[in-house]
Amino acid sequence: MESVSTNKAFGGVQGVYRHASAATGTDMTFSVFVPDHAPGAKLPVVWYLSGLTCTHANVTEKGEFRRACAEHGLIFVAPDTSPRGPDLNGNAVADDAEGAYDFGLGAGFYVDATQDPFARHYKMWSYVTEELPALIGEAFPADMTRQSIMGHSMGGHGALTIGLSFPERFRAVSAFAPIVAPGQVPWGQKALGGYLGEDKAAWRRHDAVALIEDGARVPALLVDQGGADQFLEKELRPELLEAACAKAGIELRLTIQPGYDHSYYFISTFMPAHLQWHAERLKG
Repeated sequence: MESVSTNKAFGGVQGVYRHASAATGTDMTFSVFVPDHAPGAKLPVVWYLSGLTCTHANVTEKGEFRRACAEHGLIFVAPDTSPRGPDLNGNAVADDAEGAYDFGLGAGFYVDATQDPFARHYKMWSYVTEELPALIGEAFPADMTRQSIMGHSMGGHGALTIGLSFPERFRAVSAFAPIVAPGQVPWGQKALGGYLGEDKAAWRRHDAVALIEDGARVPALLVDQGGADQFLEKELRPELLEAACAKAGIELRLTIQPGYDHSYYFISTFMPAHLQWHAERLKG
């Protein structure tokens, strides 16, 4: 692991790091904020998964999470959203044939691709659920028995599906403007079809609403959604998650925030409340 940069912030250290990933076959960059802590202490970990077109840098620079993480004693980890080239052998990483923003580079959708040419490098599910957690547990003062996960948009989809798939690992799951049912909206249908082919059973394993319908359970979910989000009705459709949770008996704290859009102005506004919610469950 290579340290790209470190900066002191709110008494802790905001770092950016790079390593050669066995999962993706590329170098991967991620950021970690470690608050000030007593020597030898192990701190709970909050995972943040970013949305389409983002890297680790978007939330790191605009998410305004460090004050709350310092107050609650939380490590905050932000991975990238896809592999990026060249790979470890100097080859290019596949991108959307037309260079679209919603597929390929910057749009890994937190799945392990099975379709060529993406199957070679697009292993974001394995990277986020296996490889990077092992590295975080080894290299940072992280208590890996106390983890939670959150995300935005495509990353909200990732947080929900990973949290529902590993309920014993994550004590809290929340999202900002998540894609709740990718199998039913254009963004998700393009991504799941392109990465996983036409195996609809594989799609359901990466669809929060479908996972709940198929029996996945967590105690509670926290979701904030901007009421002025331009993607609300076509791509996000929180009402589908609301219906699935109601039928399954999952407590869903869904708030439509009037006037807020899809941007980090929205995310940063409600980030402290989400981290408070995570801290209560990580320390409880």
